[in-house]
Amino acid sequence: MAASAALRRALAFSRSSSSYILNPHKRSVLCYSPSLARGYRSNDNGMFLNSYVNTHLDPLLNQWQRGFAKAKKSIDESTVEVVPNVGPTIKSTASTQMQAGIDALSRELSKLRTGRASAGMLDHIIIESDGVRTPLSRIAAVSVLDSQTLSVTPYDLDAIKDVERAIVSSPLGLNPTLEGQRLVVPIPALTKEHTQAMSKLVSKASEDVKQSIRRARQKALDSIKKAVSSMSKDDVKRLEKEIDDLTKKFVKTAEDMCKAKEKEIMGK
Repeated sequence: MAASAALRRALAFSRSSSSYILNPHKRSVLCYSPSLARGYRSNDNGMFLNSYVNTHLDPLLNQWQRGFAKAKKSIDESTVEVVPNVGPTIKSTASTQMQAGIDALSRELSKLRTGRASAGMLDHIIIESDGVRTPLSRIAAVSVLDSQTLSVTPYDLDAIKDVERAIVSSPLGLNPTLEGQRLVVPIPALTKEHTQAMSKLVSKASEDVKQSIRRARQKALDSIKKAVSSMSKDDVKRLEKEIDDLTKKFVKTAEDMCKAKEKEIMGK
């Protein structure tokens, strides 16, 4: 009875700050607290309760604490957010947009007639037949006979009239003639006025594509600013330099294409 009374007093003494642990040997509840750890004598057997605490409960509590620490570390590690590397995506997007501008420039330059025959100068012509619009390059084979003459051979002879009408109605000012199963297209020399007009169009196309490339650059820089919190300063500077180098590369490509077209127009 004295032992039971001692345990009840111990439980009452440390109820507010203690954890209750089942004693598997006596099927009773023991209480662990700093006050008990310093020593609480049971009245029935003369043994210190803190001896049991030190011998049995402290190792168990330490084991639990280590287990909780490992579990917390595992949870923390599993919930760490992995920030994706956005640099390659930003650079790839900018490159795609800049290349789209170069492709558009190539299409526009191909529409400009020069004093020399070029198979690509008819690529933009659209053939309309039975309500269907089809690029000439899909309907006919275009080849260069000489520096002043093109040959246009339709894959389907029934479409030759439609091809002829499309070439005549194009803004190139060409007049093909029918020779057997093909059309022969003479390329007349450009007048001085026509040459000057074509040069102005090339200059405008060059400026338009460079503006398009610079817009792609600015979009890339804006994307970098939005992602700056997930990147180091060195990575930001490196990526900005790569975007600038990419811009210079595409601008030079556009300039070279336009210079080549101007030489072609001038007959050089």
